[in-house]
Amino acid sequence: MKITIVFDNYLHNPELKTEWGFSCLIEGFEKNILFDTGSDGEILLENMQKLKLNPKKTDAIIISHNHWDHTGGLKSYLNNNPNAGVYLLPSFSDNLKNFVEKTGANMFENNERKMLFSHVHTTGTLGSAIKEQSLIIETKKGLVIITGCAHPGITNIIENVKEHLKQSIYMVFGGFHLGGHPDSALKQIIEQFQKFEVKHAGPSHCSGERCRELFANAYKENFMDIGVGKIIEII
Repeated sequence: MKITIVFDNYLHNPELKTEWGFSCLIEGFEKNILFDTGSDGEILLENMQKLKLNPKKTDAIIISHNHWDHTGGLKSYLNNNPNAGVYLLPSFSDNLKNFVEKTGANMFENNERKMLFSHVHTTGTLGSAIKEQSLIIETKKGLVIITGCAHPGITNIIENVKEHLKQSIYMVFGGFHLGGHPDSALKQIIEQFQKFEVKHAGPSHCSGERCRELFANAYKENFMDIGVGKIIEII
């Protein structure tokens, strides 16, 4: 399995462009999956071109939540590949749903936790004020959890996944939504990660600089420096 970060406000590959938002491409399973689309379709597609990734080979687009920095690239992506299925939560705006329908793409709405494809699960709708889904991938090394912004709470998401799938968690990365949190709160969250025995952690996007610093100090060689162009391979 290979995961490529194709959009993020943190930089890993200096040949690529950054902007506020998040998107990653997952390859190596039954379907190639784009998780979120960043905030700018032109930058998303340009980064993918430089990484030699063909958007026409994407089978599914899964949107974590209905915020511009995760849906902004959807129009451009579907213009390039209207055959990809788009997976949304029922709570998403009518404007977004109507747009997807007009492109002719197949749209799927799901509220429940379930296996979407072989080895790939959604948490279904989590949270109340801002409803969001996270992606879970089963690997031989354990579960990989990918979060868009973790508005429902990053540790709440991990606890929910662990409770229902009852497998070890190998990796958690994406937006943790912890910018501006005091050190005391961040350290408590890191302690919960360690309590859940999360082996690798990669806060990015909306996680905040201090969050990244403290996770890097705590996780050392198991910290994942997530940014656009980062490639994660799990055999």
